[in-house]
Amino acid sequence: MTISGKPRVRFAPSPTGYLHVGGARTALFNWLYARREGGVFILRVEDTDAERNRPELVEGILASLKWLGLDWDEGPFFQSQRMEMYRAAAQRLLESGHGYYCYCAASSYAGADAAQHEDADAATDHAASGEVKQKRRAACPCRNLTAEERAEKEQQELPKAIRFAAPHTGTTKFEDAVFGSREVENAEIEDFVLLRSNGAPTYQLGVVVDDIDMRITHVMRGADHLSNTPKQALLYRALGAEPPIFAHVPLILGPDRTRLSKRHGATSVESYEVEGFLPEAFRNFLVLLGWSPGDDTEMFDTAALIEKFSLSGVSRTNAVFDRAKLEWFNAQYLQKLPIDALLPYIEKELRRSGLWKEAWASTQKEWFAHTVDLLRPRTRFLKDFSTWGRAFFAEDFEYEAAAKDKFWKDPRLGELLGKLADGYAGLAEWNHDNCEKVLRDLAAAEGLKAGLLINATRVAIVGVAVAPALFETMLALGKDRVVSRLRRALPELPKA
Repeated sequence: MTISGKPRVRFAPSPTGYLHVGGARTALFNWLYARREGGVFILRVEDTDAERNRPELVEGILASLKWLGLDWDEGPFFQSQRMEMYRAAAQRLLESGHGYYCYCAASSYAGADAAQHEDADAATDHAASGEVKQKRRAACPCRNLTAEERAEKEQQELPKAIRFAAPHTGTTKFEDAVFGSREVENAEIEDFVLLRSNGAPTYQLGVVVDDIDMRITHVMRGADHLSNTPKQALLYRALGAEPPIFAHVPLILGPDRTRLSKRHGATSVESYEVEGFLPEAFRNFLVLLGWSPGDDTEMFDTAALIEKFSLSGVSRTNAVFDRAKLEWFNAQYLQKLPIDALLPYIEKELRRSGLWKEAWASTQKEWFAHTVDLLRPRTRFLKDFSTWGRAFFAEDFEYEAAAKDKFWKDPRLGELLGKLADGYAGLAEWNHDNCEKVLRDLAAAEGLKAGLLINATRVAIVGVAVAPALFETMLALGKDRVVSRLRRALPELPKA
């Protein structure tokens, strides 16, 4: 297919579940291609499966796309609101001789009633070899009914579907931007159902009618859809349209190289948002599952991704979902995002956990930004700010048991931290050097190593063993909070 003008691509989820990682990657590829080429990204909801659809999931899918930053230019369009268009198309195919009435029981055509999905490795292996696997033709006796036999069926007022009359000879070809030109023997293509006996369109009909109506130029989707493509190519031509350029992208597998599923852990995009991943990190990780920029670059901001993305960089090899790598990306983005870009995420997390104070967005915004900047080198998830870093934003924090056991063993600490609190209370100027001097002078006077006081004090004022440098932490907390927390810890400390 020769494309003139700007490309038009679409993402078409079904509201039968939350937005899956694989679907999100497909949406991302489509979105990047549209933005790279100055094209149009269309969102279409394929909600004609009344038995499996859950309308409440639509909002979840849209929210996950927005979280990922994938804005759409047109839509969302809902197939359930376009039923007459599908029925009219099926009627045109019937009248042109490309379709026929099928009076068989619905159960006999269930296999041809929806999208086919191949096994993950099989789908990609067939694509790589140039083979497009098809089921053997499911012969339907209704195709060869005589006029009299058809009239008799009509008189019985039997429920009837409309099937596509697939050609018996020749081949069907289509272009794939990832796997190249593909060809399948028509003898392998069944007479698939277009319109069910209840008047509902099948996947095959709905997707083609929509893509024609929406002037889709490129169809990017998972390699498991390869088996659907010859049928759809036939439908395009039967409806008088040239097929678009297809791009079947590799599938996403779990570490055991089976298709990614719940047994591998979380698979919905929403679950990763809840866990505390940044959308920038998740998007960066996601794009590298089946695409390469052509060099060793791993970190991309949005502008760089748009600039570099191309279909030529899409791999033919299935990608493996590496949770550890995703966590690495998240830690990198927590450390490297401009602080102003990170603060809204931290605010949302603190609101979620009930820790947020409005002053941090106004009169104390400078303190808030400094504190987040102090904490983020040691964080991996957004939740770390409300759990591990809780003591910076609230007074009701607990002492980590392992930290107490390790750093509160010395029987002198009860007396020492009391003296340290008094020393800090008497400071006229609260700064790094003065805070350090008071502690080290006390250690020298008592004839002990400063490390004993440093570690014990850290646990007393933030509750954990690992935190930012002690004196930087003291500055962030302020004099009053440090003094009160040292005194609060005294009853917990061993006595000489």
